[in-house]
Amino acid sequence: MLEVKDLTVEVDRKTILHNVNLAIDAGETHALLGPNGSGKTTLLMAIMGMPRYRIKKGQVLFQGKDITKLSIDERARLGIGLAFQRPPAVRGVKTRQIVELCLGEKNAKKVEELARKLNLAAMLERDVNQGFSGGEIKRSEMLQLLAQNPSFAMFDEPESGVDLDNIAVVGEAINEILQKERIREKKKAGLIVTHTGHILDYVNADRGHVLMEGTIVCEGNPRDLFADIRAHGYEECVKCRRC
Repeated sequence: MLEVKDLTVEVDRKTILHNVNLAIDAGETHALLGPNGSGKTTLLMAIMGMPRYRIKKGQVLFQGKDITKLSIDERARLGIGLAFQRPPAVRGVKTRQIVELCLGEKNAKKVEELARKLNLAAMLERDVNQGFSGGEIKRSEMLQLLAQNPSFAMFDEPESGVDLDNIAVVGEAINEILQKERIREKKKAGLIVTHTGHILDYVNADRGHVLMEGTIVCEGNPRDLFADIRAHGYEECVKCRRC
């Protein structure tokens, strides 16, 4: 579904990613691990087409189509969605309005149904993320993605800044977005960026990748990778790479 080929990305004239290669098939969920500052968020932003993240070399392919030069809205319309780690508050836009826009139609019944799943019904008439707690912001991101219903969804540290109760709710939403309960029908794919690995207690990932110093240095079972990282730290990944 998604293929990243030899991707080199520059932010504010500084090269952050170097020759990154990644392939995710339909029905798969991948976890992207790595220390702070390794380029995890940069990779997601480049895939989404954020203008500050300039692709200097390489390609991004989605369902076989080269989307490297497409705008953000074009990528979203094709079926790519992103849950930000730190989404902004949007003054003057109600949460209900943005969910309706994501749904593509004025469907009050559907908005209410989705909001109830994430305990956000009481927040629908408030400006997007304005005065929301950390957990409410994360659930708001999940609400918008559920409404958008993308074929390929990216989650930037969904467990960051939330308590255990909210992580559980966010995990349930991610599983629904990625059709984790529909084994035979599962066609969607996802990429989850995580620094702590806590979200993997709620969402099963098929494969893990470790991003270090702007490039993917190893791949494998995400739980095994995290077990090694917890035991030895990312420093061992650097040593392994140099060997």
